[in-house]
Amino acid sequence: MRDGFQREIDYLRISLTDRCNFRCVYCMPPEGVEKRSHSEMLTLEEIEEIARAAVELGVRKLRITGGEPLVRRGAVELCRRLGRIPGVEDLSLTTNGALLAPLAAELRETGVRRVNVSLDTLDPEKFRAITRGGELADCLAGIRAALDCGMDPVKLNVVLIGGFNDGEIPALAALSASWGVEVRFIELMPIGHTVPFGPEAYLPVDEVLRRLEGWTAEGTEGVARMFRLPDGGRIGLISPLSCRFCADCNRLRLTADGCLKPCLHSREEISVRGLHGEALRSAILAAAAAKPADHGPPSEQCRSCSQRDMNRIGG
Repeated sequence: MRDGFQREIDYLRISLTDRCNFRCVYCMPPEGVEKRSHSEMLTLEEIEEIARAAVELGVRKLRITGGEPLVRRGAVELCRRLGRIPGVEDLSLTTNGALLAPLAAELRETGVRRVNVSLDTLDPEKFRAITRGGELADCLAGIRAALDCGMDPVKLNVVLIGGFNDGEIPALAALSASWGVEVRFIELMPIGHTVPFGPEAYLPVDEVLRRLEGWTAEGTEGVARMFRLPDGGRIGLISPLSCRFCADCNRLRLTADGCLKPCLHSREEISVRGLHGEALRSAILAAAAAKPADHGPPSEQCRSCSQRDMNRIGG
């Protein structure tokens, strides 16, 4: 499956829910999400049907996201069913880690081989502040459980925020060698409820390199530029603002209410809810064809064109 710019589209990110047990400042409003009825959201059976159709068209990688996907009842069983779809070569999960510890081993058995965990700070008080009430210890326990059950790689997603966690760059990067994880620093994106942040918060990820010494460039993996540290650790830099990677974008996003987003920062959405068979496949192909050349204006001065907060899109 190719888009209008001949990029191969082989990656589908599936949001199971827009709900979350955190209220991260850059992701959703402080009051949380507007409660929506179950009838407005895709059922697990519908998600599986859409995933199967996408795989028939050439998708090979599925990533389960949210909100927080593990708050969705039946999330583990859905992973088991998705992992059994012929043609799926890579099934992964993005989570805040708070609910991961008791589920990690079972998720590993379903076919989830790797996991990305959000971790923006190692300070418990700052963690409570950025998540509006989350506990760092729960997140760390989830990371440890993922490592203990053999998930590989385990990646830590750090949203780089000037004035908040830029002073922790060396400590966060050091987790790669000491824990055996990959640490990926991601630029803060001006999308949805990131309004409280001023221009100083939008640091280019190259600031990470200025705060570290002795690193060696290792090329790219997906959207990340990879670097080896003197202690043997590996970090990745993801730069949606300062150094766009749109030319290599290979993904579509499925929202929990049944819309395919051709681009994270685009207003355009194609509803696939209630579609079956050839109509569903045609809609998926239309979403791929609608992918723009790049994601347009987002910068520290210009907000994303997306009409949704991140929790309603899927990370």
